[in-house]
Amino acid sequence: MSKLFPRWMNHLPTVLAVVGPLAGVGVVAAVNYWFSPKYTDVGYRPEQPVPFSHRLHAGELGMDCRYCHNTVERAAVAAIPPTNTCLNCHRYVKPDSEKLALVRASGETGQSIPWVRVHQLPDYSYFSHDVHLSAGVGCASCHGRIDQMERVTLSQPLSMGWCLECHRNPEPHLRPPSEITNMAYEPRAAGYDPKADPARQRALQPPENCSGCHR
Repeated sequence: MSKLFPRWMNHLPTVLAVVGPLAGVGVVAAVNYWFSPKYTDVGYRPEQPVPFSHRLHAGELGMDCRYCHNTVERAAVAAIPPTNTCLNCHRYVKPDSEKLALVRASGETGQSIPWVRVHQLPDYSYFSHDVHLSAGVGCASCHGRIDQMERVTLSQPLSMGWCLECHRNPEPHLRPPSEITNMAYEPRAAGYDPKADPARQRALQPPENCSGCHR
């Protein structure tokens, strides 16, 4: 009587028992990396309607973040600067530049410039800029070295896990209030100890429960 299956199939259960779990781990690892915000979101750098250079304005010229994003210390959102903020300077600095044509048109018509948002959280997540700044978290911790970016790039995943890493251990990201917008300031290199800072009236207790961010 002829054999129904070849002899090598006797080893198939053993092979499946070994390869199956390894393949499963590989699939989980692949999904965890290639489907995570670290891969899908970090590096996002949309082209803006006006070629505004943060490297020039915040870096070379040393403009403070709060001049343009003037609600960042007192509101949940940092605010997109109105056109008149740009025109405060550009009525006199390069007023005829072709790159600023949309800015001049916006100033004349009152129609907002359609800036493309780079840092976007889901609607079900609550984040407040003023709370984080008052706690001493610098702009660079979430936005990266904006002062070195010609075009703003998403440098952090802004995922729940990434936020929780900071909430569980916030001290490496804390700095004196005077250094909030100083992109080059490194708390550890400067020897800053938030626990020894007399300006801090109370210890931080960032929420780790669901309702802290999902309200």
